[in-house]
Amino acid sequence: MTGPERRNRDQEWRLAMVIPLQGPGGVFGPACEAVSHLVARDLNAAGGVLGREVVIDIVDGGSAPARVATEVGAMIAAGAVDAVSGWHISSVRNALAPIVAGRVPYAYPALYEGGEGRRDIFCCGETPDRQIFPALRWLRDHLGVRRWFVVGDDYVWPRSSMAAVRHYAHTLDLEIVGERLVALGSDAMHGVAGAALASGCDGVLMLLVGQDAIAFNRACAELGAHDSFIRFSPLMDENMLLASGEEGTRGLFAAAAYFRSIIGAASMELIGRYRTMHGTHAPPLSGVAESCYEGATLLAHLITKAGRLGDIAPPDRLSYESPRGTIQFEPRSTVQPVHLAAANTFDFDVLATLPVRS
Repeated sequence: MTGPERRNRDQEWRLAMVIPLQGPGGVFGPACEAVSHLVARDLNAAGGVLGREVVIDIVDGGSAPARVATEVGAMIAAGAVDAVSGWHISSVRNALAPIVAGRVPYAYPALYEGGEGRRDIFCCGETPDRQIFPALRWLRDHLGVRRWFVVGDDYVWPRSSMAAVRHYAHTLDLEIVGERLVALGSDAMHGVAGAALASGCDGVLMLLVGQDAIAFNRACAELGAHDSFIRFSPLMDENMLLASGEEGTRGLFAAAAYFRSIIGAASMELIGRYRTMHGTHAPPLSGVAESCYEGATLLAHLITKAGRLGDIAPPDRLSYESPRGTIQFEPRSTVQPVHLAAANTFDFDVLATLPVRS
């Protein structure tokens, strides 16, 4: 709204949606932005947040983490936003954490390494214990994949996840035959794919973001690597499949709390509303983009339960329905369905809902 139709600031609930518009994660940006506008419309149709109109402010989370934190900090200091959310990598979250603490609530809906417990940060993304561990077990039991090569971008989520995978390997009687960390935006993926081939692995665990994973998929296609090993990624969405090309998706598996191909009323209704709002030529609705819907929705539930905009004390448990299914949010963990899927050219075939680790 503009001009006289625009509400006063005290009638708005403004959410800084931090999403990557550049860098390796830039491939996620258009769909994340489209979903952000959809969740604002859906929340407003339900009465807003404590009666306030939901307004989304897009922040480029693909910039350097310190730059993102400076921009969001200035918005908070000016009273321009009431909360923060959006899909962005853990390095950005770590830069934002001290900026938001004690000032505004912050929902972090991206998959991450787990263990976040800082003030005013509410995480609802997948964690390795509920995503990577059961997927490795499923791939071992159903495909016989035991020898793994692990490649990741060199920042906190891949590094921490690699450490967890070493523990999982011991528990599941798997073997790690090689590890490689690369810089974000690396151009060395052909060499990494060659190293994976030379390792004699059964599978490659990809802890790569966006364009880096796409480059690795393409390198594997050039080498015909699907004949030698499968690939598994906890961060692979429909936009990345399109960018990888048909050959680059062969032998590729992913695990996530949301795939566009999930059959369920809430998921299908989300797709319908998305297409109605943005048309048939909109960026593909993806699991990464759906995270932005989750973050805003979680904040709305937390604020409504608290009855105030700021200084939210997280409830012991909050249960709600979402496009992912039933979400059980707890202050230090979120229990939600996580699915394993196989790439089928440019979409995913969901194979199983992974059991929670016992």
